[in-house]
Amino acid sequence: MSAETVKLINNVKHLILNPIIGFMFAVATVMFIYGITEYILGAENEDVRSKGKRHMIYGVIGMFVMISAYGIINILSDFWWDIESIY
Repeated sequence: MSAETVKLINNVKHLILNPIIGFMFAVATVMFIYGITEYILGAENEDVRSKGKRHMIYGVIGMFVMISAYGIINILSDFWWDIESIY
C-alpha cells in the first residue's frame, strides 16, 4: 500500500471517524444522565421510573458500542496499516 493511501486512511480516521465516535459517545452519556434524572425525579410514578431505567440502559449500551467501535478501528488500523512508521 502506498504512503499516500495510508495517509488518506489516517486522515479519515482522525478527521472523520474519531470525532463521530466521540460525538456519539457524548450523546450516549447525555442519554444515561437523562435516564438517571428521569429515574430520580419520577420516583413516585412507576412508568416514569421504568422509562428512566430504559434510557440508562440505552446510554450504557451506546457507550459500550462507541468504545468498542473506537477500539476496533484502532486495532484494525494498527494491524493493517502501520501508520506510525510512515511519518
